[in-house]
Amino acid sequence: MLAGDVWEPYGGADPVDEILMLHGGAQTRNSWNRAAQRLAMEGYRVTTMDARGHGDSDWAHDGDYDIHRMVDDLELIVASRFVGRLPVLVGASLGGLTGLLALGTAKPVARALVLVDVTPKIESKGVQRIGEFMRSGLDGFADLGEAADAIAAYQPDRQRPANLDGLRKNLRQKNDGRWYWHWDPRFVAGATGDNAEIGNDYFEGIVPHVTEPTMLIRGSRSDIVSDDSVAHLLEHLPHAYTYEVADAGHMVAGDDNAVFLDQLEWFLAEIMGSPPRTGEGRE
Repeated sequence: MLAGDVWEPYGGADPVDEILMLHGGAQTRNSWNRAAQRLAMEGYRVTTMDARGHGDSDWAHDGDYDIHRMVDDLELIVASRFVGRLPVLVGASLGGLTGLLALGTAKPVARALVLVDVTPKIESKGVQRIGEFMRSGLDGFADLGEAADAIAAYQPDRQRPANLDGLRKNLRQKNDGRWYWHWDPRFVAGATGDNAEIGNDYFEGIVPHVTEPTMLIRGSRSDIVSDDSVAHLLEHLPHAYTYEVADAGHMVAGDDNAVFLDQLEWFLAEIMGSPPRTGEGRE
């Protein structure tokens, strides 16, 4: 079973457009909550999903978290949730790569693709750092404060939240009293620099087949997407639009949700012809 939320347009009006949001590896659908709330206020119907092995979705019984299985799941989601009109797919990191692979292999899953700090060629050092962070928490945390300390060490430029209640959506407290990340530990095996290099080679032949309107929203401080990554994307996907969010890292929407949404809505309005209905949801 895959878990998700549907954010209906404000006031019960017909949706301006359909948006499907896929989170990054080791995140959950809750990473999109603030973005989905504003988009719904502005007339969009937004669906946010937990990937297999993440959040409230079931863990794979065989531990198979290959990206091709994520594509299979995406096809099922779209076939069951989007009848008559394909969504605009917004994918962060792993979610974006899932969308790229699906569209690059002619899977009918989206009318357009917005990549959030991910490109066909990603920096292996950044992937390795993410993997090290994920593996460092496999033994759990004594309390939410210890988990917040681990996140602060990984993201030293982001302010540590005073209220830690939001972490409860990304952690589970087990019978031993410790708090564990809300994803299957077997997923972490894929987060290595070597696997990133293999993935770069694999996507080389996939991306040129993506014909749908595409946009990249990247963070200026990202260690996953570099200037070379952007140049590589535009070489293979020259119709793509790009925007850099100043002072944001890999977690672009979390670092500057307002600017991220401004750029997403520019794409929706100017490229997809579905501008936001009101300004009530703006931060």
